[in-house]
Amino acid sequence: MMARSSPTGEFVSFTVAIVGRPNVGKSTLFNRLAGRRIAIVHDTPGVTRDWRRAPARIGGLAFDVMDTAGLDDADDGVLEGRMRDQTLEAISRATVVLFVIDARAGLTPMDEHFAQIVRESGKPVVLVGNKCEGNTVHLGLTEAYSLGLGEPLPLSAEHGEGLAGLAEALSVFQVEADQSLLGDDKEGEATTDEIDNPDIHLTIVGRPNVGKSTLLNRLIGEERVLTGPEAGITRDSIDVEWFVDGQRIVLTDTAGQRRRARVGDGLEKLAVADAKRSLDFSEVVLLVLDATDGLDKQDLTIARRTVEEGRALLVAMNKWDLPEDRESARRRVADRLERSLPQVRGLPVVTISALTGDGIRKLLPAVRDVHARWNRRVPTAALNRWLTDATDKHPPPAAAGRRIKLRYATQAKARPPTFVIFCSRPDDLPSSYERYLAHDLRERFDLVGVPVRIVWRKGENPYAKKRS
Repeated sequence: MMARSSPTGEFVSFTVAIVGRPNVGKSTLFNRLAGRRIAIVHDTPGVTRDWRRAPARIGGLAFDVMDTAGLDDADDGVLEGRMRDQTLEAISRATVVLFVIDARAGLTPMDEHFAQIVRESGKPVVLVGNKCEGNTVHLGLTEAYSLGLGEPLPLSAEHGEGLAGLAEALSVFQVEADQSLLGDDKEGEATTDEIDNPDIHLTIVGRPNVGKSTLLNRLIGEERVLTGPEAGITRDSIDVEWFVDGQRIVLTDTAGQRRRARVGDGLEKLAVADAKRSLDFSEVVLLVLDATDGLDKQDLTIARRTVEEGRALLVAMNKWDLPEDRESARRRVADRLERSLPQVRGLPVVTISALTGDGIRKLLPAVRDVHARWNRRVPTAALNRWLTDATDKHPPPAAAGRRIKLRYATQAKARPPTFVIFCSRPDDLPSSYERYLAHDLRERFDLVGVPVRIVWRKGENPYAKKRS
């Protein structure tokens, strides 16, 4: 068993998978153990479709917890059957399984059917009777003994009741993990340090059914998230660790984002809101287009929001094997990006087919390149030489008969590159001249395709105090 550190720095030594039929409160329990609202919770059964992982802490224990789709007895070819397969994959990766039932509803034939599947997995099982609020006696707890999974633990994930008993039941796995760590070597410690320092957080966004989940699976080389012809399969934003040449990349698959007027029920609104939150925490955002449709208005909305948030942006034209006139399709997208997003002129566009794998090798170098530019720092001396050259080539216009002077420039921060320029009269500087400087700055220091922010400051007059 390989122990590791969680993103929060806590020591993680075992993994817990939460399973059960739909709508028994698995995602609510997942959020409770994780200590924050990560998974989408809704009254609609089957909200969770892909399994997701997060660091958890309870009663002094630190472990990884996995939320899974509700187990359903369906054929392999349909969506519910593929969801079940994803849950079984999560069980195979877990140290211990929390089998959750609804204690208020009582035991159902579906509970009995899937309890048998969990037993056959050979994993240790902790039986949990959820929705046991207060001191009410629930018939479901008594019935649960017939599952043959041991004594059921009563708890209420929504209200946080009964977690002490759950911590006690899980503590045995912490002890076993601690004992197994005695044999870990230094090489394992080095791997832990590497995991502690993520290199790139890449979020995949786009409209529904453009191939975001297929692309993620292609990149990591396994069927990690659900795919299929149905639009809107992905609901929760799913984080997946991907290691390439010793570099850790956190890939986030998000729900497809439609125009606000077309967003339907409350569940879809929650999924879109979750996708937007993922964008806020990302470093590089990969906007996936359908090459046969080109650049839609909603694609531009997503791109503008990404730039406004200061994230590095990269465009992937997926399904590149379908357009008949590829050159025309590429030109249409490039021209519209140039017109509609001048603030990130030179935005990189990669043509790929996630289904066949064509062009996938070009994607990672493009991500690394735009991430490096997004992190770039320019020396102050070089920055001020640029400012002198730019103003000599194109002096700022006079305002009210007085010349505007640009005195000094410095970089305040990276991620995105942000610069401060001291000016004698910043309020009188025309926006056209500001755009000229931003464009020239990008060209000079190879910052094309990333957001560049310029903050204007009024320089102090050195003679003001003498006059006063």
